[in-house]
Amino acid sequence: MKLEKITEPVWARGKRWYDDACGTALGMEIVGERWSLLIVRELLLGPRRFGELRSGLPAISANILTQRLERLAAMGIVARQELPAHPGVRVYELTPWGRECELVVFGLGRWALRSPLHDPTLNFSPVSLMLSLKMLLVAERVGDFRAAIGFRLNGEDYGARVGDGAIAVARGAVADPDAGFESAPGALLPHFYGGLPLSYAAAVLVSGDPAVAQRFAGLFALPEKVVTAGD
Repeated sequence: MKLEKITEPVWARGKRWYDDACGTALGMEIVGERWSLLIVRELLLGPRRFGELRSGLPAISANILTQRLERLAAMGIVARQELPAHPGVRVYELTPWGRECELVVFGLGRWALRSPLHDPTLNFSPVSLMLSLKMLLVAERVGDFRAAIGFRLNGEDYGARVGDGAIAVARGAVADPDAGFESAPGALLPHFYGGLPLSYAAAVLVSGDPAVAQRFAGLFALPEKVVTAGD
C-alpha cells in the first residue's frame, strides 16, 4: 500500500506547529489551539448561538471566539447555520466528524481529573455539568434504577434519563420528570461528586421525589487522584 499525502486544505498551508506524522500531533494541530477544544465541548449537546458560547466560556473574548470558530469551520469540525424560524439568526454546530471529538473530550477530562491540580471552584458551564454525568457515571450503581431528571442550570433547561446501566443527557426540558434540580452548575458538584447529602443543599432547589433525586446524585464518582512523587 502506497502512502500518499492528501492535498492540504487552506487552513493547513501556513506554519505547522509540529513536523510529526503521528496522529496525536495532527490532533493537536486541529484542536490544540487555545479555546478550540472547549468550544467543541460547548457544542456537544447541540447548536449554540455566538452569545451562548461566550456565556459558557466567559473568559474568552469575542474576537478570539470569532477566530476559533472560523478556523474550526475551515477544518470541517464546525458548521454555521441559520435558524429556519429566525432568518438572520446564526448558530454554530458540530459536523458529524466534529461530534466524534466527544471521545477526545471525555478521555482527556477523565485523565486530567486525576490530577491534584483540579479546582472545582472555577467556572463550570451547564454543558460541562451535563457532559460530566455521562463521563463519570458508575454503571454498576445504576442497577434497576430508571428515572427522568430535569435540570435548570443558570436559567437553561437540560435533562437526563437513566436506565439499563447508562445515561443519556440533552438540552431542553424533560416532560414529567421524576425529580429535578435548579441551581448554578457548580453548586451540584459537592452532592454529585463529593457525597454531600442533598438535605444540605442550601444552594440547590430540589423538586419531585427526594428519594429519586438522592439516588440519582449517588450514581457518579470522580476518578482516583494520582499519587505524585512528592506525596
